[in-house]
Amino acid sequence: MTGRFAPSPTGPLHFGSLVTAVASYVDARSKGGCWLIRMEDLDAPRNVPGADTDILRTLKHFGFEWDGPVICQSTRLDAYREALDRLRRDGHVYPCSCTRTTTPPCTCKTGDRWRVRYPEGDFTVRRADGIYSYQLAVVVDDAFQQVTDVVRGADLLESTPRQIHLQKLLGLPTPRYRHVPLALNESGEKLSKQTLAPPLDLLCKQELLAEAFRFLSLPGSQREEIFPSL
Repeated sequence: MTGRFAPSPTGPLHFGSLVTAVASYVDARSKGGCWLIRMEDLDAPRNVPGADTDILRTLKHFGFEWDGPVICQSTRLDAYREALDRLRRDGHVYPCSCTRTTTPPCTCKTGDRWRVRYPEGDFTVRRADGIYSYQLAVVVDDAFQQVTDVVRGADLLESTPRQIHLQKLLGLPTPRYRHVPLALNESGEKLSKQTLAPPLDLLCKQELLAEAFRFLSLPGSQREEIFPSL
């Protein structure tokens, strides 16, 4: 099996990121599988300079070890273009000029945005600014990296059927998906950069890893086995 962790370099890792990384890493390592890192850096305006290096440094500090090179989505634009071209040839997408406030259904026949037909509601695969969507890129990359198991936060539950839809249209394999509970702040909001989640304290790696294992209801013995250096 092959699992992966795919952070966006929009800022430092926080406890919610650690929970997701631990869940994916433990799932892969406990089954003797590979674990990959992918930087989801397509949305260039949101990227923070140096955040990718900081993320990798933090993961190493917390005892994570990954297999193979780190893949950056910004280097794979040709692959996404080829996938979109295939969807276009097969008649699965259409150009759109709707804004986010436009009331569906879309009746566009021209536009810079590309949307894929989907029974539950069409969704974007390339934005009007030319940036390929998360949904398309992640499907193409998971297939390219031969990812068999995806463990991620429950906030991506709605994305999973969309990605499975794209996999079927493109003739790509579908990984096994599992979703873990979200870490929340005191206001009940998901820990994220948008909710000002504090970065991981590098001086508290053992305490934070133990907290992540408790959050996921994982046994402490498993932590000692998979993170022996800590």
